[in-house]
Amino acid sequence: MPAIDGPAFRVGDALRAGMPRRAVDADTLDRPFTGLRAHPEDDRDQEGGHPLEVARDAHRRAARQFTAHMHPHEFFSHATAALLWDLPMPAVADRIDVSVIAPHRAPSGRGVRGHQLAGPQVTTTPHAEGFAITSPASTWAQLGATVKHPYDLTAIADAVIRTPRIPGPQGRVLRAAHSTVADLVVELGRGRRIGIRELEEAVRRTRPGAASRPETWTRLTLVDAGLPEPTLDHDVYDERGVFVGCVDLAYIALKIAIEYEGDHHRVDAAQWARDIQKHDRLAELGWRVIRVTRADVFEHPGELVVRVRGALRSRS
Repeated sequence: MPAIDGPAFRVGDALRAGMPRRAVDADTLDRPFTGLRAHPEDDRDQEGGHPLEVARDAHRRAARQFTAHMHPHEFFSHATAALLWDLPMPAVADRIDVSVIAPHRAPSGRGVRGHQLAGPQVTTTPHAEGFAITSPASTWAQLGATVKHPYDLTAIADAVIRTPRIPGPQGRVLRAAHSTVADLVVELGRGRRIGIRELEEAVRRTRPGAASRPETWTRLTLVDAGLPEPTLDHDVYDERGVFVGCVDLAYIALKIAIEYEGDHHRVDAAQWARDIQKHDRLAELGWRVIRVTRADVFEHPGELVVRVRGALRSRS
């Protein structure tokens, strides 16, 4: 039996390579799309993961499988491109988005949502994995039709313009930002955009430094409640210039830190120990640390506002 490389293979290619039909149609192979076969993934690493993250990974896997079927004029776009760029989509569709430039015909078939786009309306780029995809800024500009909450449009814009880094004096930039705010503005001017008012508002409210969707939601929740806008991604040093840690959101003059506690903080023992050490050190330096969870941000935002407003009053 011939070896099949990659995340998926075409039935016709396998048969021409000498793979028996019974092997191609074996129950042990997945059928992610019409005419494709794939070896089942080991999902043990996903056990216990957040359902949204599991769905995001499954969607990305399906897109990578579809590359075995893509034509040179096709490219990933919309929500699928956002997920492949690791942008924080709030929900995951059950079909992948594949686009073409007119006059090519949009692809169709099980599991595929095809789009025919006008050339000036979109910017495409090669992805590091070898397939064509809309650029991060162009991808964001396509999401006004599907991302309904304005905070999420801003969170995705925040992710596009963010420069990931390791903080502190020995830190480093991990990669350049995908795009700039100016790039987002240019993409909005490339043609008709569904949800243009919401997209323009998201550009106005985007800020560099937010490391996650919940951090953006926290910032916007506080600002829309009438509280001052906190600084993002703030490095704290002690009186001797020794690095203490980076806080997610901060009211620097009042020494108030707001720290989002994601699931990885809870399940990663080393991260948990670092958090305890950092928060203890911040307290020694006179900082008030407000720890925030997913439930605080998405289920009880009013209570979060009360906590932060109380801290501001006590310090001012």
